[in-house]
Amino acid sequence: MVHAGKLAMTAAFAGAAERHGFDPARLAAIDRLLKDRYIVTGKLPNAQLLIARDGETVHFSHQGLAREGGAPIDETSLFRIASMTKPITSVAFMMLVEQGLVALDTPVHHVLPAFKGIGVYNGGGAGVPFAVKPTAEPMRMIDLLRHTSGLTYGFQNRSNVDAAYREGKIENWHGNLDLDGFVAALSALPLEFSPGTAWNYSLATDVLGAVVERVSGVTLDTFFTTRIFVPLKMDDTGFQVPADKTDRLTDCYTVAPGKGRTMLDRGEKSAWSRPPTLLSGGGGLVSTALDYQRFCQMCLNGGELDGARILGRKTLELMTQNHLPGGADLTTMSRSMFSEATNAGTGFGLGFAVTIDPVRSMMPGSKGEYYWGGMFSTAFFIDPVERLSMVFMTQVSPSSLYPIRRELKTMIYAAMT
Repeated sequence: MVHAGKLAMTAAFAGAAERHGFDPARLAAIDRLLKDRYIVTGKLPNAQLLIARDGETVHFSHQGLAREGGAPIDETSLFRIASMTKPITSVAFMMLVEQGLVALDTPVHHVLPAFKGIGVYNGGGAGVPFAVKPTAEPMRMIDLLRHTSGLTYGFQNRSNVDAAYREGKIENWHGNLDLDGFVAALSALPLEFSPGTAWNYSLATDVLGAVVERVSGVTLDTFFTTRIFVPLKMDDTGFQVPADKTDRLTDCYTVAPGKGRTMLDRGEKSAWSRPPTLLSGGGGLVSTALDYQRFCQMCLNGGELDGARILGRKTLELMTQNHLPGGADLTTMSRSMFSEATNAGTGFGLGFAVTIDPVRSMMPGSKGEYYWGGMFSTAFFIDPVERLSMVFMTQVSPSSLYPIRRELKTMIYAAMT
């Protein structure tokens, strides 16, 4: 099947779209919106959209340049997927749960002793020693998976705790902390709240990556490669881009107020072409749309793809239900100034945001669909009711800059016949 980098849908994809209940003209309208609103205007450097239903690709389009002055993106282009790494790390952890090696209610300090006795912020900071108070309950593995751990992100700029993260450069993937050093530095600081009492987008999944290493006895990159990527034939996904693939790595940009779009990481000299100091289970992977679609299809299939079983069907069902205490949504529980999800009508599962009420989300969709995105504006969603998945790739941060995810989701469902 031809994956041509053109706006017009190929005849092959148009036929697949019609067979699987899509209007090809309405799908083509999504590409026109991407071109006119985002590519031509310079808001996005590129845009790649893959839509699949019933295991078959029904739309795959590519627009924009891979690098400044270079060739257009295509199906081989590599993208930094940032927090789209989180669902993969969550799946890795649940594989260990299935082996009986760890459980959702296991206290984190049973695997990472540095977290034993960690307390909750109770004053101090900015040159004054932190005061802490005991947590009401210990941090458990489920708190890492659903972001109720009390951890935070330094970029949130909302508390003395995240200021300490910034001061310690705890989130620097290419800094001086390996995963063990990261755990030690993070556990030396207080939590923002007692585990299980609130929701905050955080470094929790990076801690979960350390748990995967300690429980499995192998490094996180080795676990991902041998247990997930090789079985799923995700041959272009990893923490480092090998030398023979660096020409496929796209440029990455950031947009700052008053400065417009500037280069953040140049593809030909990328930090991702070198081994990272910190193997970030929360955001370190590079992948392609085709590779990530295989991960999505495995999830849609109940944990199996092309004869390779990664998880059991009931485990996936458990992961994709709302695990927030009391069945709450993020509007009720979130203390985060930012996440890769809209809050109303959205719960959180074990590594995914979960739609629990499409009406409150004010977007078309299905109850039970699950999704996430990354800081460079990449995104995916999986709808088990409609047997539908989407992968969107581009490379500009922050991901909250434009409402493109809402627009894509709305237009994709509008194209269904």
